[in-house]
Amino acid sequence: MLILPRPVATASGWVSNRVEETRLGGAMSTSVAVLGTGIMGSGMAKNLVRAGFDVTAWNRHREKAEPLAEAGIKIASDAKDAVAEADFVLTMLFDADAVEDVMGQALPAMREDAVWIQSSTVGLPGVARLAERAGYEGIAFVDAPVLGTRQPAEEGTLLVLAGCPSDLRERVQPVFDAIGSKTVWVGELLGDGHKLKLVANSWVLSIVGATAQAVDLTKRLGLDPTLFLETISGGATDCAYAQLKGKAMIAGEFPPAFPLSGAAKDAQLIVEAMDYAGTRSAFMQSLAAQFQDAIEAGHGSEDMASVITAFDGGDQDRASL
Repeated sequence: MLILPRPVATASGWVSNRVEETRLGGAMSTSVAVLGTGIMGSGMAKNLVRAGFDVTAWNRHREKAEPLAEAGIKIASDAKDAVAEADFVLTMLFDADAVEDVMGQALPAMREDAVWIQSSTVGLPGVARLAERAGYEGIAFVDAPVLGTRQPAEEGTLLVLAGCPSDLRERVQPVFDAIGSKTVWVGELLGDGHKLKLVANSWVLSIVGATAQAVDLTKRLGLDPTLFLETISGGATDCAYAQLKGKAMIAGEFPPAFPLSGAAKDAQLIVEAMDYAGTRSAFMQSLAAQFQDAIEAGHGSEDMASVITAFDGGDQDRASL
């Protein structure tokens, strides 16, 4: 059973506008260790360097981190070495188990005054588990998942959803300003950032699933699926994400910006959160099953737009009715 602290009423709102690179200055010594250099972590690491931070990166598969050296980022062979001198440790890994495994090694090596910024999407039980590990080691912990995919990560325009005690906000804000365009302080409780992240992702995943359904149905009814996107374009029911993913679905091209494997993992975390909140999760369970079907068909490493293959059985060339 998931047990979380009761929410408290706190002031929250937008803390906007990233700092310019000159705010930190070339002589700044503040250091960040980025653990996890996949689609998101690599972009975040590069933007931290651009903002003036001294950055060390680590990845389980070193070859995936090595290209970052060209951006002036030090590459560590061991997570313990990466965090040993860091003021901030930022984790961007696949799930709670991966984070716990890595930080089980790294936490004892961190400085007592360092801050752990946890940005991986790990779900509510995951946040509680990781925060407990940090507390056991006496390390300050900030729950800071982000909204955005490959392009925002590379451009430094992610949306940071943060939950932590207010006395940590000023200290971590320069890090958030380097990786994102805005920070929303969701609340004081650890896990507050994740609550909003799961809500937002429930919307994002639903848009993708509904778009796949509409594109597939248009084809199965013998119509050109571009007619669907053209019909909603500019109207009250249109959105940029539906257009972006819909065009990828029609083309059958799925370069990963938000991999399907991650979408399926997040869908399950959302189901857990809905069950915890006491709301019906049948819709999200159905969507999670569609993601899983597409993974089993071999699309796990592709973009989540490939969920359309679960609707059409992989038969993109179905004859018109």
